[in-house]
Amino acid sequence: MRHKTELLAPAGSYDSLRAAVSAGADAIYLGGSRFGARAYADNFGEQELCDAIGYAHLHGCDLYMTVNTLLKDQELLELGAYLKPYYESGLDGVIVQDFGVLSYIREYFPDLPVHASTQMTILGPGGAALLKELGAARIVTARELSLEEIRAIHASVDIEIESFIHGALCYCYSGQCLFSSMLGGRSGNRGRCAQPCRLPYEVRDRGRTLNSREEAYVLSPKDMCTLELLPEILKAGVCSLKIEGRMKRPEYTAGVVRIYRKYLDRLLEYGEDGYRVEKQDLEELRSLYNRGGFSKGYYEIRNGRELMSLTRPGHFEEGRERGKRTGSKNRQEIREKQTYEALLARLKEDYVDRERKEKIKGSFRISTEFPTEFLVSCKGIEITVSGDPAQIPKNQPMTREAILRPLGKTGETPFVFEELKAEGEAQVFLPVQQLNAMRREALFRLEQKLRTRGSRKMPEEAFAGKEEENGQERNGYELHVQLERPQELKAVLNFPEVSRISFSCSQLDFGKLKGYTETCHQAGKALCLVLPAVFRASEEAFFRERLALIREAGIDAVIVKNLEELVFLRDTAPELPVIFDHNLYTFNQRAHRFWKDQGIWMDTLPLELNERELCARGAKDSEMLVYGYVPLMVTAGCLHKTMKACRGRREIWSLVDRYKKEFPIVNECRWCYNVIYNCEPLSLLGNAREVEHIAPKSLRLSFVMEDERQIRRILEQYVEVFFHSGKAEPRKEAFTRGHLKRGVE
Repeated sequence: MRHKTELLAPAGSYDSLRAAVSAGADAIYLGGSRFGARAYADNFGEQELCDAIGYAHLHGCDLYMTVNTLLKDQELLELGAYLKPYYESGLDGVIVQDFGVLSYIREYFPDLPVHASTQMTILGPGGAALLKELGAARIVTARELSLEEIRAIHASVDIEIESFIHGALCYCYSGQCLFSSMLGGRSGNRGRCAQPCRLPYEVRDRGRTLNSREEAYVLSPKDMCTLELLPEILKAGVCSLKIEGRMKRPEYTAGVVRIYRKYLDRLLEYGEDGYRVEKQDLEELRSLYNRGGFSKGYYEIRNGRELMSLTRPGHFEEGRERGKRTGSKNRQEIREKQTYEALLARLKEDYVDRERKEKIKGSFRISTEFPTEFLVSCKGIEITVSGDPAQIPKNQPMTREAILRPLGKTGETPFVFEELKAEGEAQVFLPVQQLNAMRREALFRLEQKLRTRGSRKMPEEAFAGKEEENGQERNGYELHVQLERPQELKAVLNFPEVSRISFSCSQLDFGKLKGYTETCHQAGKALCLVLPAVFRASEEAFFRERLALIREAGIDAVIVKNLEELVFLRDTAPELPVIFDHNLYTFNQRAHRFWKDQGIWMDTLPLELNERELCARGAKDSEMLVYGYVPLMVTAGCLHKTMKACRGRREIWSLVDRYKKEFPIVNECRWCYNVIYNCEPLSLLGNAREVEHIAPKSLRLSFVMEDERQIRRILEQYVEVFFHSGKAEPRKEAFTRGHLKRGVE
């Protein structure tokens, strides 16, 4: 990181890269042709990306590349060859989501800085400390964190912190969204999100619609603008200020970077005393792009109606225009469009089409006895070019001005002289051709030196490997039943095939936990706890208060859903075996081995791999979800607060889409987050042959919406099919097989 405080800009194209650099970005992040979370951006090809690294370095910027998707096994084998040209060109860092990718880069590219993507859902000091221990140089915090939570990370862990300051907000915690994946096969974890959160929905409570058609965009947050919060964000410990927008046009990038550069420079030079944001700059940011106005994101509030756009976003960006209106409103929109188009034209002229010139210094040394020398310098790089000695003039000697004039012509080069001087003998003559040649060579070599700064050479055969053979072994399944409510325990206890039962903590009375454990043990079954989907400071405090009850209860394992929970258990109850839930992704063999080496007892197979891919990854040490309503989103936003109907208790509402499909929403008030579930349960009852081929160690049935009668009926069917070779009866209710057959791109 070249800059103590870094303004980090997006680039979805080379024009955007140029615009960001010209407008004053300190660093750029962009995607290559593969493995980036914006697969539909105008991403960079190999030579173009290598050129982009040189262009950024020429202008004193760092360049980071996104490899922030989950990689399948075959893709991971191709990663080394993919990264090699960028590594050798001097790539400054790589942004990753997949722990298999992190492990791979640490092994084969040990001096390439790794940044932990916001897709890793980093929520606190525990996750940050673990990532530092595993070799990450930087974390990108979850966008839902408050300034107080970021301060706590900064105070506890010596690691670079990058946080978003402007642009679009996902409604779901990043990395925890399967909505687009399960509905249409376009996975957000693979960079192909179809953005179902930007569509209209009805919100229903027991059949009653709670929102109007005018406020149907209940999952669409306003864009974030934190210009007024910059002093507080820097004080919280953020060193890299990240602007979202790789899918947006270059003029947007230029406009946003220009304004944040202005205020960041003002803040760094003069401090926060007197820091004021001018109204016209906020208006310019609004006119560039926003969804229903701006918010300051989650930095000051945990959730609320004021974060949401609710109405259909109307903007001129990317060809989308507001609907036709009449009268004064129509005239106002015409004026707004004209203003917007004029702003774009100005930004294009000033930043997109105009190349940035770097200021350089030059010194020309003149001698008739020794070779002449031309020294040029920029950003700590010095280049010296030698030429023939000067001649003794036959007539009039050359003036200093006559010597400096050809030397100072920078033309189409990326340089402009801020200082140029000539030293040495006065009575001299030099051919202009020699001066031009020395200038051209000096500027060419200076540009090349700047562009290649940081370049490295990869050792031959530095990486290799092949997919391991994963012989599938099965000596009978373990059967795990996950319950949402402890009172449903009696529906499960009498099934001898069930070896493990787990309780969600959302409705658990921890004072009764020991009794539940004893009941399960008497029936010959293990009892596990399922920790919350989100584990922030408030959740950690909750569990610390109940830690003694948990340890005294004698539970057999804990299912964790995030890194913070893993670190919490290592610190407080290291004796408890840990099971990774499916949202702590082990998408490939390397990620799976990585966590096994970290002491994880068992993982849960990813939900986005198909049968063939799961067989290739290997499942003999893993659990497989074979029944249950799959969580599509885990959200900091609360629909109850958005609808002004928060009663502070757990309820189940539903979202209805344009196809009349109903998605259950559970507001987990104990943890202050919502979970949106799929409209149909995952059911692999009719796929016993495929499950046997995958050969997991354990099968899991997860019951969230079902009552005791339904739990017993479904469990009977699974026991009959998977443990007694029975035949699955045709299912009358709607269901999905998830990605078992189709997988994701």
